[in-house]
Amino acid sequence: MMKKDMTTGSPLKLIIAFGIPLVIGNIFQQFYSMVDTIIVGKYVGKTALAAVGSTGSLNFMIIGFGIGICSGFGIPIAQSFGGKKIQDMKKYIVNSFYLCMLITAIMTIATVIALPSVLELMQTPSDIYQQAYDYIVVIFIGLFATMLYNILSSILRAIGDSRTPLYFLILSSIINIVLDLIFITQFDMGAVGAAYATVIAQFLSGAACYIYMKKKTDVLTFEHDDKKFSKKHSIRLLQMGLPMAMQFSITAIGSVVIQSAVNTLGSDVVAAVTAAIKISVMLTQPLETLGLTMATYGGQNLGANKIGRIFAGLRVSCIIGAAYCAIVFIFVYFTSDYLSLLFIDAKEVVIMAEIKQYLLINSMGYYILCILFILRNLLQGLGYSFLAMFGGVAEMIARCIVAFFFVSSFGFNAICFANPLAWLFANIVFIGGWIYKRKELKVIQSSEEVTV
Repeated sequence: MMKKDMTTGSPLKLIIAFGIPLVIGNIFQQFYSMVDTIIVGKYVGKTALAAVGSTGSLNFMIIGFGIGICSGFGIPIAQSFGGKKIQDMKKYIVNSFYLCMLITAIMTIATVIALPSVLELMQTPSDIYQQAYDYIVVIFIGLFATMLYNILSSILRAIGDSRTPLYFLILSSIINIVLDLIFITQFDMGAVGAAYATVIAQFLSGAACYIYMKKKTDVLTFEHDDKKFSKKHSIRLLQMGLPMAMQFSITAIGSVVIQSAVNTLGSDVVAAVTAAIKISVMLTQPLETLGLTMATYGGQNLGANKIGRIFAGLRVSCIIGAAYCAIVFIFVYFTSDYLSLLFIDAKEVVIMAEIKQYLLINSMGYYILCILFILRNLLQGLGYSFLAMFGGVAEMIARCIVAFFFVSSFGFNAICFANPLAWLFANIVFIGGWIYKRKELKVIQSSEEVTV
């Protein structure tokens, strides 16, 4: 396994070298969801496609909470690794496992019990309600598989290894596609078959990653004292993890509100938004990867007291993001019609037009999203986890404004602008947070230069 020390060497080369395997891994992870949607839309029909899509924001709220908590747990691990405090790193890893087991059990029980009421509150159309319930309840029962993979990948990212999870993720993606085709086309299981395929594939990737780490590295090798529950280390983990988890969930509350507004516009609009979101999520994975890279980069360099490298890394990541966003907008402009055919038949011309409109408007705001990802994750890596939560609140407020005040008058057009407006609101928080944190870092940097 490759551990990468990001406290020395060219920031540009480090960010690219660390980010490439990570972005490939993220794309393959999104492949689970996208392949589910493509196969459901093509082989089961647009009603089933709408059923899967109607649960997307709810899925993001719960899964996002788990991903956020795991990412947050990785911050103290990255800081300990950067500062060469291996004993502390081991204790953080062990206690992150204990906390993940407890949180997963609570999340699974709560979501399964509350699901019927939540779907009703979201005004899920009656013609897709049962399929939506059958799909998402399986996903929630399989939360343990999602948490297993994400905590392990978070630990690996914290110590600079973005490659190891990728290989198992590629394998499990292939398994996911095969299982999708078997469950849906051969066993005629419908949308729920896609859910089973996703859970099984994620479990396999997590289990394979754990076995490899156990056998080939010393990261999961602990002495007796390392295995003891530590209140101090657990509190620190929760201080980092809970704000990040809340950020995901609070952001998703706004998405749930928007999804409820989309549901009122009918199954065709739900299908169009579902397909457009799947495409958009795939296109923005490199931007999310830039953010995840900066969390590890910032955490390690803060732990090593190399402040100047943090500023250099931020500049490099913003330049990379700008170039990518320009390329993606051109790509969307010329290919959106063809991309929509992955999910629906060519005869659905209205749905195709809505997919294109949604993608064009959102892609114009991708650089705003790029800055959001970079600053949010960098600030988290530097220990300012709570700002992520406030950014999530800002996104939620923006989406609620659109849902409550504009959808009734402007319909689908308002839905298309919900995300860019939310990203803009969140950036007000993160840019303000960075300006404040930058002054603090400058003081640390000046004191170091005087000492030297």
